[in-house]
Amino acid sequence: MIPLPTLSRGGLLPDDRKTLTRGSAIWNAALPTQCVVPLHQHAGAAAEAVVAVGDRVREGMLIGRAVGRNSAHVHAPIPGVVTAIRSGEVYPGRPSACVVIDLEGEFDRLGKPLAPAEWQQRSARDLLRNLRECGVVGMAGGGIPADNKYTIPRGVEIEHLIVNGAESEPYLTATHRLMLEKPAEILEGARIAAHIVGARRVTIAVGRDKRDAVAAFRRLVRERGLPFSVRAVSLAYPAGDEKLLIRELVGREVPAGRLPIDLRVIVSSVATIHAVYEAIAFGKPVVERVVTVAGSMVRTPSNVKVRIGTPVGALLAECGGLIDTPARLVLGGPMMGYTVADMATPITKTTTGVLALGTDEVNDGERTPCIGCGRCIRVCPVGLEPVTLVKMLERDRPGDAAAAGLADCRECGCCSYVCPSHIPLTETLVQGRRRNGGGAP
Repeated sequence: MIPLPTLSRGGLLPDDRKTLTRGSAIWNAALPTQCVVPLHQHAGAAAEAVVAVGDRVREGMLIGRAVGRNSAHVHAPIPGVVTAIRSGEVYPGRPSACVVIDLEGEFDRLGKPLAPAEWQQRSARDLLRNLRECGVVGMAGGGIPADNKYTIPRGVEIEHLIVNGAESEPYLTATHRLMLEKPAEILEGARIAAHIVGARRVTIAVGRDKRDAVAAFRRLVRERGLPFSVRAVSLAYPAGDEKLLIRELVGREVPAGRLPIDLRVIVSSVATIHAVYEAIAFGKPVVERVVTVAGSMVRTPSNVKVRIGTPVGALLAECGGLIDTPARLVLGGPMMGYTVADMATPITKTTTGVLALGTDEVNDGERTPCIGCGRCIRVCPVGLEPVTLVKMLERDRPGDAAAAGLADCRECGCCSYVCPSHIPLTETLVQGRRRNGGGAP
């Protein structure tokens, strides 16, 4: 661990463990014989099932209709028969009704080339409608429906669209591979998003360790004469956090309780922008995504395009299976991901990684009293005192914690990573934010 000066405050450089998958080209996982598709894969309320047991569904068919502002449509990732609609716990640890589909029938739509739409001639409202119909959400973990994020209030002019390719979480390289293998599609997706929100500037932000991706984007931007900027951004974790990325690229802080749009900035991940491209150019709903499968317990670490609803166990089997029982199975990255215990847990739209970690990769240890070392304070990227906030929360003083900046916490995990006393700092702060209405960052 080394705090880095490339962030204006805090940050660290954990062992990134990206080597094994950085050079792994994306390949398509075999189709699962059964998909368990959660109706809650986004920030808002769960979608409402529009199919029943016994119904036959086509690939890409609507099976869950959005309910409310931050809800999103859900589509069948495979053709087949609905065999059950049951409750299950899905990432990130919340219950959801799940539509179970057994594979059956032919693929009649997705994966076949269609003529790209002439989106330049279409209105922003029309394009937003398409994004909603295709169930596009923030695919880096937030799950905010793209049509909501890109709906700009009357009188607001967006100055800057940032395409986030920092990918600073250890292990994860799916974004890196997507940028290397689909740079033209990502740039076209950025053009579409900029057209929808009316952005005056577009910046493709790529982690400084991804020089090949930076070079690929700069070459394409130059060849196509696009008015885009390609910036190599900090290596420090958590440089990929959207508020910290804005601080680095724009030089302005997003105040606590406010959103990037309040600074006239929109940030979208590379995976989201690619989904925007596929939705508008091909009318393709989100039924698959690229996931990094890694960790010392995985026999063949890989970057895999996998269907939504695929059980984690089936995906691990695709990657050669497990060498041994993992000490921890994590969905997402090791810093901000969630531990799961059930191999039947399905892949969702927001699953960025599946990590099967060995004992040497897990920072477990018995909690001991705080030694006052100050490491958590030094690495906090927003200048908080995590241990002080935790003491306030554990002493049932949420008001004091709120006054001391609890709402500013980015839930990045830096403080827990460096704590020699194994105090569950991040976990306690996350729970405190949820109990006191702070929500996700």
